[in-house]
Amino acid sequence: MDFKTFLNRNRVVLLDGAMGTQLDKRGLMSRGRNNLDNPQAVLEIHQEYADCGCHALTTNTLTMNRIYIETHNVGVLVEEVNRAGVELARRVAGDSPYVLGNIGSTGQLLEPYGDYAEAQFCEAFIEQARVLAEAGVDGFIIETMIDLREALCAVRACRENFSLPVIASMAFATETKGGRTIMGDSAEDCAHSLADAGADVVGANCGDLDPAAMAEVVSQLSSVTTLPIVAQPNAGMPKLIEDKTVFDMGPADFAEGIAKCIEAGAHIVGGCCGTTPEHIREVARMIGGRSC
Repeated sequence: MDFKTFLNRNRVVLLDGAMGTQLDKRGLMSRGRNNLDNPQAVLEIHQEYADCGCHALTTNTLTMNRIYIETHNVGVLVEEVNRAGVELARRVAGDSPYVLGNIGSTGQLLEPYGDYAEAQFCEAFIEQARVLAEAGVDGFIIETMIDLREALCAVRACRENFSLPVIASMAFATETKGGRTIMGDSAEDCAHSLADAGADVVGANCGDLDPAAMAEVVSQLSSVTTLPIVAQPNAGMPKLIEDKTVFDMGPADFAEGIAKCIEAGAHIVGGCCGTTPEHIREVARMIGGRSC
C-alpha cells in the first residue's frame, strides 16, 4: 500500500519525533552531516522511534539542500548526504514503517528581503527532492518553513517533478491573529496557497507554540481546508538553562496536547524539537486508547 492510500485509510497517522535534539543529546551537533560521520547514531534514533510504533520515519535531511549546505559551510555533497539519509531510515524501516524525505529551509531569504530569486530556491529543492525520490522515499515532508513563499517553492518543486505525496508544514510564531508565521503569513493563507500548489497535507510544526497552542492553529487550518492536517509541536516552549536550550514538557503532557490537536482536526501527528521516543510512545498509547 502506498503512503497516500495509507493516509486515506487511517483516522490518525503517527510520525516520529525529533532527530536534531536527539543528536544534540549525544553531543553530535552537525545534524545532516551525521548521516555520513555518525551513521550509527542516526540508525539508533530511527530504531528507537520505529520501536514506538510510529507509521513513518523522517529522514535526517532537513536542511540538506545546496543553498543551505554552501552558505553554512556544511562541507557535504547534496547527493551523498541525502542518499545516506534515506538509506539509514530505510535500513530501519524495511517495508514498514514508511520513509518520508525531509525537506527544510535554505536558511536564506527571498528577494526583496534577501539575495535569492524563487527560481534559485526551486532549483535547490528539485535537486534535493530528486535524490530523495531516487533513493526510495515514500513521500516528501516539507517542514519548519517560516516563509510561505519559500514553502511554495518547495511544494512546487516536489509536485511538478515527482509523483510522491507531499506534506507541507509551516512553523507558526503565534496562534493569535489568525495564526501567523514570523514572516506574517496567516494560517488561512498558508492552507489555501499550499493546497493550490499541490500539497496533499498541510499543517504546522515547531515554531513558538506549545501543543495546546498548536491545536488552535490546527483548528484554524481545518476551518478553511478539507486536506488532511499535520501537527508536530515541540515538547513545550524552549527555555535557556545554563546556556542550553531545554524543552521540559513531559510525555504525558505532550500526549494530552496532541489529543487536543487531533480533536481540532489533525490527521497526522508527531513531534518536533525536544520530543523523544518516550513522547512518541506516549502518543501511540493515547491514540491506541482512542476510537480512531
